[in-house]
Amino acid sequence: MKVNEANLKKLYYSIGEVAEMFEVNTSLIRFWEKEFTVIKPKKNKKGNRLFTPKDISNFNKIYHLVKEQGHTLDGARKAIKEKESVYSEKDLVIDKLESIKTALIKLKEGK
Repeated sequence: MKVNEANLKKLYYSIGEVAEMFEVNTSLIRFWEKEFTVIKPKKNKKGNRLFTPKDISNFNKIYHLVKEQGHTLDGARKAIKEKESVYSEKDLVIDKLESIKTALIKLKEGK
């Protein structure tokens, strides 16, 4: 399951919102946060995690590697380290294209 990052409008998302996006338990989100250093949520005064769209982008990568491609956690960590720049460039292009597609659909529907 890939979360469309072009649709992320808020600055921060709660752990429940992120878990719902990926259709997983909040415990898995907390586990991945501990296992992968690229996930760095901010915490409010109560200690609640607040995830940025960048964190959600990283969850997309982790979810794809672990759940869809069947990598182990170690394998996913290595893949993220090795391909971080490749993922970033590819994701930027995909995100741009998706936002253009969304804008074109809105224009078409507006007629």
